Parts: sequence; structure tokens; C-alpha cells
Amino acid sequence: MKAAMKKTALFNEESFVKAFRENNEAVMSKIYKLYFPMVLHFVLVNSGTEDEAKDIYQEAFIVLYESLQRPDFQLRCSIKTFLYSVSRNHWLKRLQAKKIKTDLKDVEEFIPFVEDSVSIENEARLATIEAAMQRLGEPCRTILEDYYLNKMSMTDIAEKMGYTNADNAKTQKYKCFNRLKKLIKELK
Repeated sequence: MKAAMKKTALFNEESFVKAFRENNEAVMSKIYKLYFPMVLHFVLVNSGTEDEAKDIYQEAFIVLYESLQRPDFQLRCSIKTFLYSVSRNHWLKRLQAKKIKTDLKDVEEFIPFVEDSVSIENEARLATIEAAMQRLGEPCRTILEDYYLNKMSMTDIAEKMGYTNADNAKTQKYKCFNRLKKLIKELK
């Protein structure tokens, strides 16, 4: 049953991409409405308004549309993940521009390898990293998030995860990072 559902979901993603490339307004409108609540929730719980969420989502949707119009562009994650990642990056930049500090509350688990200059390729790369993080599993996801996102020291991670010392935590982080890189390559 799961294989059939996965195949159907994949088919839908492929048909959605095809619809974007063919400028099928009905399908694009459906996708627009389908994923907006996710971005609205994210912006609202992270110091934003509904109007700001609409702006952010519109920008992300345009990035998706323009990306899919390029014949050399390959979507390496779900449309949902792509829209979420781009929206998240744009909202983070807007918060930074306003000099608002916040602990981002995400709708989904992720690891933010956010770069200062975010281009379409970087956004696609981030979406691939996020998809790989979701496949990575525990304890690796927590270790990498704590180290890269929460800026925790290896000593603190060792204590949190129950390792005997910081060197063991560092070894585990290294193994997890290599697993993450392998997953990213598989998704490319």
C-alpha cells in the first residue's frame, strides 16, 4: 500500500511540475492554495502578519515558477519543501533587515544552511539539504541541528546526548555529517 501511495505522490509531483512548465493556471492555483497555510502559519508564529506571509509566499511562488521555466532546472525535492524553504529564507532575510531577533519556530524539521546571498540555486540546494535532513533520522538530526543551528558546544552536545566526552560527540557529528553528505548526493 505504501509503495502505491508513494508512486501516486511521485506521479502528482511530476504532473505538477509539468503543469507549471505548461503554464497550467488551474493546477498552479491549486498548488498555491494548498501550501499557503503552511507558510502563513510559519510567518505568524515568527513575528509576522498575514499580509507579510502573503508577500513572502508570492515571492517563493515566483521563484518556483521561474525555476521550473528553465529547461536545465531539476526540482530535487517536493514542491512543498521548495516553497517552504524559499519562504523561510525570504522571511529570515526580512527579519534580519528589520533587525528582529527571534528563535524561528519551524513547521517542519530542518537544518538551515542559510547563506547571505540566496540565489535560486542556493534555495534549491537548501531544499535538498532539508529533504536529506528529514531522511537522516535520529540522533544525527539532533546532533547536527544542535551544532549548526543552536551553536552548542561539543561538550554540551555530549552531555545532552549521553556521550562520555566531547571527542565522542565530535566523532559522532563527523559520521552524521558524512551520512548527510551522502544523502544529499543521492537526492541530486
